[in-house]
Amino acid sequence: MRGILEKYGTAIAGLVLVGFFAIAAPNFAAPGNLLNIAKETSFLAIIAIGFTLALVTAELDLSVADVASLAAVVTGALVHTGQPVLLAIAAGLGVGLFCGLFNGFAVTRLRVPSLIATLGMAAMARGFAFMLTDGVSYVGRWPAAFTDLARGKPFGIPALVLWMVGAVLLAFFLVKWTRTGARMTATGEAGESARLAGINIRAMKSIGLALSGLCAGLAAVLLTSSLSSAAPNMAGDYFLYAIAAVLLGMTMFNPGHANIPGTLVAALILKVLGNGLVLMGAAYYVQDIVLGFIIVASVAVSSAVLKKAAFKFG
Repeated sequence: MRGILEKYGTAIAGLVLVGFFAIAAPNFAAPGNLLNIAKETSFLAIIAIGFTLALVTAELDLSVADVASLAAVVTGALVHTGQPVLLAIAAGLGVGLFCGLFNGFAVTRLRVPSLIATLGMAAMARGFAFMLTDGVSYVGRWPAAFTDLARGKPFGIPALVLWMVGAVLLAFFLVKWTRTGARMTATGEAGESARLAGINIRAMKSIGLALSGLCAGLAAVLLTSSLSSAAPNMAGDYFLYAIAAVLLGMTMFNPGHANIPGTLVAALILKVLGNGLVLMGAAYYVQDIVLGFIIVASVAVSSAVLKKAAFKFG
């Protein structure tokens, strides 16, 4: 019983939370609201999955939100000026990937701790985003070929949900069923042993950070498509939520370790919580208080399960 609670306790608590809001919050269980929660979860989950892949290699990526904002601005600028949609999408993904590769270079070659390297990248990305836009948002009637990326409903399913499911499945497959994923996990959990076993530690960390940047780029493209706008700080709110999703995810399924299923469920729990509080009329700052508590409590729970931290940051 204890083992079940350790692995699934947080997920069970999430189900209880859904039941509570379904009873206490007006319209929470309405199909339209549940669909909105799923869509909102998509952006957070994709960004947090990237963060998770970096953390699997024992590195932090604190630049995800600002990199996403920069990628959104670049994507939006190209679409707004009538450039080909495929070029805009490629540019958004490319910006995210480039930032992730730069983080990997700084961490593995320049030997800058990931905490510092990614904070520096966050500042640079934020600065470039404001420089490119002069603080102005891109808004307009954009081509359906672009907006349908997020607003479309192939097979009757919201496109955002399909993008999220696809990203989750690919990340899970990478970590669990590929040699690269096994090496990334070994790098994060036993770095020195992995090195002695012949694993290229630098390459694995670089891959983790590059994928984190790529996920930020993908989330940016979808966010821009969904809103038909791009602003230099449009993804800023996802910073703490992404951290909370990853840390809360570490309290379930494989406690103490960054894992893809945990991150996905945690992202959903956070969005359910935020939506329910809004419907119940809670003040905006209540969400921040709860979010901060979740971050601290998640780390405490993970550490208690392992008796000691199972990873080193930076």
